[in-house]
Amino acid sequence: MTVAALSPARPTAAANPWLVAAVVVVPTFMEVLDTTIAVVALRYIAGGLSATVDDGEWVLTSYLAANAIILPITGWLSAHLGRRNYFLLSIAVFTLASGLCGMASSLTQLILFRVIQGLAGGGLQPSSQAVLLDAFPVEKQGMAMTLFGFAALIAPVVGPTLGGWLTDTYSWRWVFLINLPVGLLAFIGCYALLRDPAYLTAQRIELKTRPFHFDSIGLSLLVIVMVSWEVMLSKGQEWDWLGDPFWRVQALAILFIVGLIALVLWELRHRNPVVNFRPLRERNFAGCCIIIFCAYLALYGASTSLPGLLQSLFGYDALRAGLVMSPAGIFAVLAMPVIGRSLGRGTDARWLMAVGLLVMTAGDYWMSQLNLDVSPGQLIWPRVLVVLGLSVCFAPANVAAYLYTPLELRGAAVGLFSLLRNEGGSVGTSLTQTFHERREQFHGLRLGEYLDPFNAAANSFIAHAEAFFSQHIADPVAARQLGLQELENLRQQQASSLAYFDCFWMFAVLTLVLVFVALCLKRSVAEKGAHHVVE
Repeated sequence: MTVAALSPARPTAAANPWLVAAVVVVPTFMEVLDTTIAVVALRYIAGGLSATVDDGEWVLTSYLAANAIILPITGWLSAHLGRRNYFLLSIAVFTLASGLCGMASSLTQLILFRVIQGLAGGGLQPSSQAVLLDAFPVEKQGMAMTLFGFAALIAPVVGPTLGGWLTDTYSWRWVFLINLPVGLLAFIGCYALLRDPAYLTAQRIELKTRPFHFDSIGLSLLVIVMVSWEVMLSKGQEWDWLGDPFWRVQALAILFIVGLIALVLWELRHRNPVVNFRPLRERNFAGCCIIIFCAYLALYGASTSLPGLLQSLFGYDALRAGLVMSPAGIFAVLAMPVIGRSLGRGTDARWLMAVGLLVMTAGDYWMSQLNLDVSPGQLIWPRVLVVLGLSVCFAPANVAAYLYTPLELRGAAVGLFSLLRNEGGSVGTSLTQTFHERREQFHGLRLGEYLDPFNAAANSFIAHAEAFFSQHIADPVAARQLGLQELENLRQQQASSLAYFDCFWMFAVLTLVLVFVALCLKRSVAEKGAHHVVE
């Protein structure tokens, strides 16, 4: 069937679309930032609220679970409340909840306020992206998605560095309180400039004429699925995954699988589903969902592995590790306008995605070939390639995803796309932690296979270490034990480094496979006045 022009008339507001873009990306940046900014402050939060570090992790898990529940139903909420109203409500509640988080006096209070913050924040990304898609004509949507990419891509890059600086300089509470002035300015700007486009207004009027049927079963299934999924990802490694003797992970896995199957079957048959899976029928949208999920998995996995490598094996503190990672954001910002202009001039989004994924592959592969003797500068450039590659891929993926999506399904599509982007980050963080620990055990055993009394190199190392310690202590037995311990420390250090480099190798393979997925998409050129045929 032929779909009408996918870019509707501009909103009824007289505001310049670039001014609209400037105000709507601010709350998105603020929300995405909150998924990573609190990571480096967890130990300080736990200490300040008299809790353990393991309990403090619920500060992250509760936010991600609440966020994941809201993301896929933002299309439904926007249709019934009005997108402008819903967006403003989300900004207001998110800002208020951020202030309450900063003033929390116990871990229980903080987790409760983080749940409220996550529920409100879930509506910011999809609403912001939908506003940008409607504010710009098709031929300029590449630049619009570039602006959105600035918020969605740069925020998780600078989050740990900013969080570390705020925590070290002031207090962990400022990780949340910093949202107050930003949220207030964003609310004022969006209130003054945003208006719902005509097709959304008509859709809302039409919905009011129908009997109201709330999909309570669908919402209940969604809550079960997303809470089970997020808790399983966050606590799986701590609870030993399927080896958990208390069957917590096994129970969560069963709830997730059964709940997901029931959710899909129920929503596909419901006449007014709270989660609309129908956009996934379109090949371009489904393919771009796979690409963005896996690309963010690789980004968050690398963003977890590199600070761990720097802090555990290189002896960097959180701020110095962040300074190694931050320059990548500068190059990403410089690349985004170039990509936006390329899309506006008719460049096929598939080729830009393929180039970006290849650059990510090169960066991860470069990182996998390093060792513990490298300087900070040698770590910065591979990181630059990883983030630069995703910045090249991001805007084209967003253009290709919605180019063939019917207008009436755009709200649902934006919510699903945002959900999968966020969940890619969650899976990447959890998978990296598990993979690193497993590979560290593997390399530790392999490196220990030849450390026996017949190994000349090992004997020489122990003899030199024993002689060194004998100069400082008068006990030869203790010197011998210290020499053996030094060899064991070296083995563990090398095993851990090899495990980190294996993580980067895994991400390189993953992003290379995604190149072929990108090339299997339909031609994706954002042309003026384009009409597309949905296959």
